[in-house]
Amino acid sequence: MEGINKTAKIQFFFRPFSTDPKIQVVIFVAFLVMYLTSLSGNATIAVVVQINHSLHTPMYFFLANLAVLEIFYTSSIAPLALANLLSMGKTPISTTGCATQMFFFVFLGGADCVLLAVMAYDRFVAICYPLRYTLLMSWPLCVELMVGSLVLGFLLSLTLTALIFHLPFCDNNEIYHFYCDMPAIMRLACADTHVHETALYIISFIVLSLPLSLISISYIFIVAAILQIRTAQGRHRAFSTCSSHILVVLLQYGCTSFIYLSPSSSYSPERDRVVSVVYTFITPILNPLIYSMRNKELKEALRKALRKD
Repeated sequence: MEGINKTAKIQFFFRPFSTDPKIQVVIFVAFLVMYLTSLSGNATIAVVVQINHSLHTPMYFFLANLAVLEIFYTSSIAPLALANLLSMGKTPISTTGCATQMFFFVFLGGADCVLLAVMAYDRFVAICYPLRYTLLMSWPLCVELMVGSLVLGFLLSLTLTALIFHLPFCDNNEIYHFYCDMPAIMRLACADTHVHETALYIISFIVLSLPLSLISISYIFIVAAILQIRTAQGRHRAFSTCSSHILVVLLQYGCTSFIYLSPSSSYSPERDRVVSVVYTFITPILNPLIYSMRNKELKEALRKALRKD
């Protein structure tokens, strides 16, 4: 009980990227620009899908929800990271605050991964069963799939956050990261974390490999169906609706697998921090760019929205 009380009173600090204030300011400006670009890009996609009746289809419903998830996902990290960049890592965060940030980050990131698998299933039905698409992908089912993604992300996050913050924390309170990531927090525990690291690896493997397997199986059938399309124009149209999704999947799953599925013996806090910048700041920027550039209908809807303004 005394250990729990001691842990509850601990305040964590984030290690600065550099000891040079000028470099910290440059990084702050870069992070701020990326964060604002991510917010505006994803908000634009969500709004454009909402106001254009022609985009009220399951594919764009999931895309709009992905954009909203990205907004909250980045916002669970960016404000505190920006504050710490300006204060040279002197902005503290309590144990409760750190656990809260971790919960929302894992919750939204987990839901994001599951939703990408749902989007792959949507493309599979659209290309392999076009005549039955509206019947198979009914609106009640779409809502259930979206809610299911959130529920799975919530349960995953609750389990992992409880697992990690059950550990006792002592005097070492400097987090070698810019947010409360799971491997970085476990390094601060003053107890044996071998069981916790193994549990994190197993859970991460299941959570990442199952949706990725479903995505891979969906695309095997999709590619087979596309190759049977007789016209080159038809093949190009079918592939263009999937290529943007494939790029986003590669970015999301590639970075998260690199962080959470690497052996603990090869753990490098500096490397993980750099890779984390990619999937917390850069990927949320690229998602709307990839979808808007490679999707003709969305591109046209964006043009119409800009003309009205």
